[in-house]
Amino acid sequence: MGRVSPFPPPGPLRTLALATLANTVGTGLWLAGGALYLTRDVGLSPTSVGAGLTVAGLVGLTASVPLGGLADRWDPRTLRAVLQVCQAFAAAAYLLVDSLAMFLVVAVPEALLSAGNLAVRAALVAAVGGPAGRVHAFATLRAVANLGITAGTALAGIALAVDTHRAYQVLVVGNVATYLLSAALLLRVPRQRAGGGARRVTDAARRGGPLRDGRFLAVSGASAVLGTHLTVLTLVVPLWTVGRAGAPPPVVSAVLLINTLLTVLVAVRLSRGADTAAPAARKLRRAGLVLAAATPLYAATAGLPVLPAVGLLLVATAVWTVGDLWQGAAGAGLAYDLAPPHAIGAYQGADGLLAGLAQALGRGLLTLLVLGGGAAGWLVLGALFAAVGLTAPALARRAVASRPAPTGEPAAAGQPVAPV
Repeated sequence: MGRVSPFPPPGPLRTLALATLANTVGTGLWLAGGALYLTRDVGLSPTSVGAGLTVAGLVGLTASVPLGGLADRWDPRTLRAVLQVCQAFAAAAYLLVDSLAMFLVVAVPEALLSAGNLAVRAALVAAVGGPAGRVHAFATLRAVANLGITAGTALAGIALAVDTHRAYQVLVVGNVATYLLSAALLLRVPRQRAGGGARRVTDAARRGGPLRDGRFLAVSGASAVLGTHLTVLTLVVPLWTVGRAGAPPPVVSAVLLINTLLTVLVAVRLSRGADTAAPAARKLRRAGLVLAAATPLYAATAGLPVLPAVGLLLVATAVWTVGDLWQGAAGAGLAYDLAPPHAIGAYQGADGLLAGLAQALGRGLLTLLVLGGGAAGWLVLGALFAAVGLTAPALARRAVASRPAPTGEPAAAGQPVAPV
């Protein structure tokens, strides 16, 4: 009988999953309540909060590659625990915010820590899962993260319902506590070896590092474009559901719940077969085509009565989620397999940097495309996703062909490249 629980059997991955659960409960708390705390309790304007978070997020991306590279030199478990403690202090500092200037003083360091920690987390997942199990571990933690965010969002609802200064303070302190609990759980994971030693990392840096590896960046960029499915689901679809499909606001929760449930139930299963570049690229191609197939379904909801529109929204989201999960697993598999074994953290940082930039740009561009273009906008988005997905195998072939031989010697003439 297959496992229903997203939690793995006892072992290092189970402990890492519990740390992820604790961390993402705090994520859910802050995602649901942070903006309201800053506007309703602190008194900042919504425009100031939005602009401040955008600036902080873009600045924060600059920490991805350096901190990822640090995980190649230092035990990523300990580094991630230290960063979680630092994030706890940054989260607590929101209690001191009383102006836009102070908000930026807190938000920018917090964003730097957050972006860098994502790269370190990816290096830790690779270390715990090993070459044969890291994509499985990634998918497992993604399923657990969805549970944590859902739980945190529900808990935040209590503070938002009370809507008092003390309730918002409790929300902030709860977020702080989840960082500290996550750090404590991380220290129960066995220490992990750094990614290959300082000498080899220095050699990699001399060759230019991930930001000068154009073929890796091309593959990662394709994955990042498809990864904007998250922005579409969490920003564009809710606005379309209420504004164009004419559904009542509670339907938005049902749409997002479908995505969460499917992620928890099938994320691990759909991640299978993405451990190396060739099959991962094929899975990324399928992801692009499936995401493209969902776009006309979303577009059609604008011309239907409410009940059929709601039904079609749920079907479209189920299809969208399959593409979402294939993209996540394939993107992880490609980013891991195309990275030099001694520089996995730095390469995960570069992958995260491109993903973050795509999300930042996508918020405005995708909203304008779909909400401004209507059904035609959805179809253009579908064509873009299909085209990017179809390019993935060729991009991956070029990246694989450019890798040095494992022995460090030049590849033999005529050495075959695995088909993608």
